[in-house]
Amino acid sequence: MQTLDIKKQTKSMIDDLKSICTNYGLGNASSEYKIISEVFLYKFLNDKFIHEAKRIVPAFKDISASEAEDAINKMPDSEYELMLLSFGADTAKLKREHFISYLFNRQNEPDFHKLFDDMLVDIANFNIDIFSVQTGGQTKIRLFDSLSQYVTEQEKKDNFCRAIIDKLANCSFDNVFDQKYDFFADIFEYLIKDYNKDFGKYGEYYTPHSIASIIAKVMVPNGAKNVTVYDPAAGSGTLVLALAHEIGEENCTIYTQDISQKSNEFLRLNLILNNLVHSLPHVVHEDTLLNPRHLNDKKDGLMTFDYIVSNPPFNVDFSENRNILAGEKYQKRFFAGVPNIPNKKKSAMAIYLMFLQHIIFSLGKSGKAAVVVPTGFLTAGSGIQKKIREHLVNNKMLKGVISMPSNIFATTGTNVSILFIDKENINGKIVLMDASNLGTKVKVDGKNQRTVLSGEEINTIIKGFNSAESEDDFCVVVDYEDIVAKKFSFSAGQYFDVKIEYTELTPEEFEEKMRGFAARLDSMFSESRQLEDEIKKNLRKVKHEEI
Repeated sequence: MQTLDIKKQTKSMIDDLKSICTNYGLGNASSEYKIISEVFLYKFLNDKFIHEAKRIVPAFKDISASEAEDAINKMPDSEYELMLLSFGADTAKLKREHFISYLFNRQNEPDFHKLFDDMLVDIANFNIDIFSVQTGGQTKIRLFDSLSQYVTEQEKKDNFCRAIIDKLANCSFDNVFDQKYDFFADIFEYLIKDYNKDFGKYGEYYTPHSIASIIAKVMVPNGAKNVTVYDPAAGSGTLVLALAHEIGEENCTIYTQDISQKSNEFLRLNLILNNLVHSLPHVVHEDTLLNPRHLNDKKDGLMTFDYIVSNPPFNVDFSENRNILAGEKYQKRFFAGVPNIPNKKKSAMAIYLMFLQHIIFSLGKSGKAAVVVPTGFLTAGSGIQKKIREHLVNNKMLKGVISMPSNIFATTGTNVSILFIDKENINGKIVLMDASNLGTKVKVDGKNQRTVLSGEEINTIIKGFNSAESEDDFCVVVDYEDIVAKKFSFSAGQYFDVKIEYTELTPEEFEEKMRGFAARLDSMFSESRQLEDEIKKNLRKVKHEEI
């Protein structure tokens, strides 16, 4: 089966799972995202297990996935245990009673929902050492929970679980595992599209793949090896995944933190789908600003990273913790200050400024970062915004800025820019790019307007930035002194040359143009006098009537 057919079949399976939730009263419920994501993950782990068995066992190499599964079921227990020992750490270990086919063949048994739930929990416990994420208190969050608990009517639980197993049994991922990111990035976006609007207190909306791609290809144009990648407000992990794919999943380890449980569950799924299971122990569910959990080897300070990418939330009410964060304990990390609490709209507190300072503080000696910021940050004339810009320039760690088109996010009208930081860019050559005129406006879900960049436009941005060559009204290359002279503005438009059109005229043509200007001025003055007379006349009339 062709990849496009498998992708279409997979999306159809996801739609069917959502329909099952709707039919059992769980559509749009807070539990729906857990059911969909965990069921999809179960399907993925099942199919990958069979795929890995085909790769490891020579006798399975040239047979189908279903034939391999039949052979696995007939294996002696000792041989099965030896096979499990040969699996890599990125493949979950399954017992034979964990297979989808095992459940499919037992659908008519009494209390089928208990069999289904117990199986999911057993898989989670069997793999908890690797396939789990942590809370700030080191509690491990396992892969699966009992799913039938969300169906309130006892008599409907069995049928709910049977309907799910039916859908999972009729789809196979076997032929797409070698494609990894290229296949599953699109599937993941489709999977979470209905659930990415409420990632919790610090959660931000799903980052468009176009932005993730631009960031990744700008940050590592020549590749990298044995590096760390960090996102302190990771959301569903779009940015770290794109960067890891550009670097090579085997060449990097991902570290993340996010206060949202939902975000962390999606991120975990994303890492598993993309062969980054080795990074799961570094996924932390906790408040990054108050309690950053990634510490250095001595445990006496924060860990620093080679690469940091982030699309932090822009505005969130963090008034409850504002004074704590402004205290002496946090002063070194939040060097530019902490936003004050607005009198009227606490939700307008610019929390992105806190994350930006945390990112700068967390960079290694030669660290690089890319952060999505509101475009207004580039030119703010005072306050924390300007202090951060001054810090980047004075410490010679600015790489450049790309101002993106409006509505690049379908869920917010805020204009955004990508700020690139590079502690090795000591000598300058800073690229400021205005890409705001690129893209095509499209309707998303029939209501929200979004700007979509074509592949060619994405390549234009990447090539233009990486080549560091000026282009009229699009890109300019400056040094640190230029930025200081412009009062630390990071806006490309303020550095573009002002062009004045010049046209040669003969003396006769010049005289003719001047006569034309004079005639038009006379006409305008005449109309002005007429209007003035009319106004005075009406005023006299009004006064006469009042008398």
